[in-house]
Amino acid sequence: MSSSNLLQPPTAVYIHIPFCSNKCHYCDFNSYVVKGQPVDEYLDALEQEMALTVEQLPPERIETVFVGGGTPTVLTPPQMERFLGLVRRYFPVRTRDYEFTMEANPGTTDPDKLAVMAEGGVNRVSFGAQSFDDGLLAAIGRIHQAEDVYRSLEYARGAGFHNLTIDLMFGLPGQTMEMLKETLERALSLELPHYSIYGLKVEENTLFHTLYQKNKLILPEEETEALMFERIMECLAAAGYRQYEISNFAKPGFESRHNTVYWKNRPYYGLGAGAHGYARAERHMNIKGVHPYIDACTEGLPRLERHKVSREEAMEDFMMVGLRLLEGVKRADFVDQFATSVESVFGPVLDKLMDDRLLVRTQEGYKLPQDKVILANMVFGAFVGYLTA
Repeated sequence: MSSSNLLQPPTAVYIHIPFCSNKCHYCDFNSYVVKGQPVDEYLDALEQEMALTVEQLPPERIETVFVGGGTPTVLTPPQMERFLGLVRRYFPVRTRDYEFTMEANPGTTDPDKLAVMAEGGVNRVSFGAQSFDDGLLAAIGRIHQAEDVYRSLEYARGAGFHNLTIDLMFGLPGQTMEMLKETLERALSLELPHYSIYGLKVEENTLFHTLYQKNKLILPEEETEALMFERIMECLAAAGYRQYEISNFAKPGFESRHNTVYWKNRPYYGLGAGAHGYARAERHMNIKGVHPYIDACTEGLPRLERHKVSREEAMEDFMMVGLRLLEGVKRADFVDQFATSVESVFGPVLDKLMDDRLLVRTQEGYKLPQDKVILANMVFGAFVGYLTA
């Protein structure tokens, strides 16, 4: 990696708020039910981490901020106001064309809270809808109903938010093609500028994993799940949305700029309990537990793990995350980061993937063929350990 990239401060900031109204059955994110949690003390600790972070790596030009969780919108309006004030103080946006996203759950954003969010600089809200089938929502541990999605979006638009997105899921227990079709129809009727749609993954340390181990979780067959993904891609394309990343669809100009930082393997600040960050060729992960995080922040940066990223590892990462974008990886971006050509490093694996018709050469670089997007994990796997094994 070139010295200029090693020294360049991140332009993107991720901040983790680890509190939720409840824990969903599939969720393995670093999150805790908010009742009884020391939220104000957590914000104190977050301020300490922010102050130390900008002291060690001062920001120059912040272009995107993403607040995830958990459910950041479980903060009360006064807590939200305080939190957003901290973000403005330590990571001031100095560009008019910025993106500030906050994740939200339907039912956790009333007009008062949305007004505080808008006043505090948030200009993009991502709602975790997951489905428009109330039975499915209950089965996966969500506490909202479809009606809450409509109401939350109405409130958000009333507060002046236009850059709105929802998450949906497929491959859920008991989900049929007909149920998916109805959810897609209801979602698209909202005419939002962006949709994220993810397949269920059964992760360890979740209720679903426990049920799966006991053969009590009945999931759609792999073939059905593949058909669901194909139906999703067809429906979104027919409605005028561009699939710019494997799981993300947008109208022109509404692609997630923050997430694109990850997919282009660029540096970003990562703050909060369990947050990951990447800067100056080093990745870190913070301490996860709320109380341990609070305690650690009184003594310094709350790191659980940190490791230097070798040039070879960074090159592999560049290919694996970059090929998630449907435009693919660009030769110029690879040269910019590594001062060498992608062909000189990955020539044999690129040739094999193209021979297998899992990759195509473009004018600017390499990308997944549209009809092979469903096989993306095979392509990513070809780069794992190719240089570092």
